Amino acid sequence: MAKPRTTLPIRLYRMATRLATPFVRLMLAGRLRRGKEDPARLGERFGIASAPRPKGPLIWVHGASVGEMIAVMPLMDRLRARGFRVLLTSGTVTSARLAADRLPPDIVHQFVPLDSPRFLRRFLKHWRPDLVLLVESELWPNLIMEVNARGTPLMLVNARMSPRSFAKWLRLKRSVAALLARVDMCLVQGRGDGDRLASLGATRVSVTGNLKFDSPPPPVDLVAFDALRKATQGRQMLVAASTHPGEEEIIIAAHAMLRPSLPRLLTIIAPRHPERGLDVVRAAQDLQMPAVLRSDGFLPDRGTQIYVADTIGELGLFYRLCPVAFLGGSLIRHGGQNPIEPIRLEAAILHGPTVTNFEELYARLDENAGAEQVTDANTLADAAYALMTDETHRRRMVGAAQATIDSFSGALERTLAAIDPYLVQIRLERR
Repeated sequence: MAKPRTTLPIRLYRMATRLATPFVRLMLAGRLRRGKEDPARLGERFGIASAPRPKGPLIWVHGASVGEMIAVMPLMDRLRARGFRVLLTSGTVTSARLAADRLPPDIVHQFVPLDSPRFLRRFLKHWRPDLVLLVESELWPNLIMEVNARGTPLMLVNARMSPRSFAKWLRLKRSVAALLARVDMCLVQGRGDGDRLASLGATRVSVTGNLKFDSPPPPVDLVAFDALRKATQGRQMLVAASTHPGEEEIIIAAHAMLRPSLPRLLTIIAPRHPERGLDVVRAAQDLQMPAVLRSDGFLPDRGTQIYVADTIGELGLFYRLCPVAFLGGSLIRHGGQNPIEPIRLEAAILHGPTVTNFEELYARLDENAGAEQVTDANTLADAAYALMTDETHRRRMVGAAQATIDSFSGALERTLAAIDPYLVQIRLERR
C-alpha cells in the first residue's frame, strides 16, 4: 500500500466533519421527514451496530444504492461459497428494503455510517472487516482514511468514473490522488474508467468489466405478475423506467400522440424516485390522461391511460410485461440508466441522447441495432409505434441487444481472480 499522505483540502474536510458531528441529528431529522431514513435503524448512521459481528473472516462490501447492490450480489454469493462472511452497507431506504427482500439471512445489512471519523471508528471497531470492497464510485474521504489507518486492505470493485465526475474531481486532483493512494486496487468497468482513474492518481488499475453483465435477471412476484397480466390483456404496453422530472411530460405527450393509432395503449411510468408518484399523476391529469398509482393498490382498468409504478423492486415485473422500454435519465442531463435488466427480460430498448453513465454500452447497442435513440415526444412515439406494430423488428432488436451484452460478460470471474490473493492472505493470517 502506498505511503499515506494528506492534503490541505482533506485536512479541512476532516476538521469540518468533526465539527459538524454534533449537528448531524438535525440533518437526519430533515431526512426522516422526507422518508429518506429508517427511524428504527437511525443508530446505524452513527456507526452503532444493530447486529453482532459474525465469527470468522469478514468482508465489508459497500454500495450506495439499489443498482450497486444488485451488481455485487453474485460476487457476494461467490465470497460466501468460499467461506467468508459478508457485511453489506448501503445508504438509501430503498436499498435496505431490497436487501430485506433478496439477501440470504447470513449476509448482514447495515446502513453505512455518515462520513464522520467518530462514527466510522465506532463502526470499524465493532465489525473489524478483513477486506473492504467499495462498489463503483464511493470515494468518501473519512471512510478511506479510517480504513487505511487500521491497515485493512481496500479495493474499488466494478469501479467507474464518468467524464462528468472526472471533470469535478480534476479540480481537487492532488487530494483525490492522496485518497486513491490508500486504495490497494481499482477494478474498473471499462478502459475509459481506468484511464480517468489513473489520471487522477490511481496506481493499480485493472479493467475487469461490469459485474452487472453477469447478474441474473431480477426476480418477479408471480402472483403480482399474473394479476397485472390479466388486467392488461389485449393492450399494447410501453414502460418508461427510472424517469426523472422533465421526462414524464415528454412520455405522456408521446402517449397522447400514439393513442389515435393505438387506442388501447397503456403507458407504465416508473419514476426513479418512487415518492414522486403523485407528481407524475398530476402531470398526466394536466394533459387530460387518466392515471392511477400502483402504491394505492390499483390495477389498470380499461379507462387507465397512465399507470404510475411508484413501488420498489418491481421493475423486473414491468420489463417482463412490456415489449418496449424507454429508459429514463437520458432525456435530461443525468447520464442514463443501466439497460442490462430489461434486455435480459426481452424488452426492446429506447433511450435519450444523454447516456454518459453507460456510454460505451449504449454506443455498442446503437451500433448493433440493439437499441434506438430518441430525442423528444415525436421520435419516442415513432420508435415505440414501430416496435409495437412490427414484432419481427422488435425481436431483431432484442436479439441484437442480448448478443451485445453477452459480449461484455466475464467480469465476475475476472473480479474474483483479482481479489483472490487478498482472500488467500486473509486465510493465512487467520490460521
